[in-house]
Amino acid sequence: MSRLMIALFVAAGLSVAGSASAQMYASKTAVTPMSKDGYAMAKTNADAQYKTDKDACSSFAGNAKDICMAEAKGKDAIAKADAEAAYQNTAKHRESARVAHAQANYDVAVEKCDDLAGNTKDVCVKEAKAGLVKGKADAKVDRVVADTRQDAAVKQTDARKEANADKLDADYKVAIEKCDALAGAAKDSCVSAAKAQFAKS
Repeated sequence: MSRLMIALFVAAGLSVAGSASAQMYASKTAVTPMSKDGYAMAKTNADAQYKTDKDACSSFAGNAKDICMAEAKGKDAIAKADAEAAYQNTAKHRESARVAHAQANYDVAVEKCDDLAGNTKDVCVKEAKAGLVKGKADAKVDRVVADTRQDAAVKQTDARKEANADKLDADYKVAIEKCDALAGAAKDSCVSAAKAQFAKS
């Protein structure tokens, strides 16, 4: 079997794995938060894995080596971006991680296109670019949706607090009004009780 055939089989296998990884990441609704120590360990592990993957690429030559290196770099970038997203735990960092997935897939796809020629290569490059654009667009939409949900949740909380305050104030006014039917010490006691109940000074 020729080196080119081996490289194509390896590249196809890694492409499927990368695509599955990207789809799995895209389907996540939340990222499990990561501690500072966990984040540092994830980056250290990513560096070690990158070195291993990079060393493995030395057995290839030509474009097969370029593809292997693009895959190694992409895997490293994805691992670090995912770790950052888990550590920071914000919509913006999750967007960045998804963009890293899209960029890694694009970089590998473009290297694979180098094995082609003419219009077939041009189409291959355009398809890779379209995948990158779609990946970035989807990541942005998800970030905006998450930000919108967060803003809506804050607004709902504020509205509830304001509504509760208005209700308590209305109930306090009713209680004070009831006290007006009394006189002297009974009225004073009623007013004091109402103020205590509704936390009024």
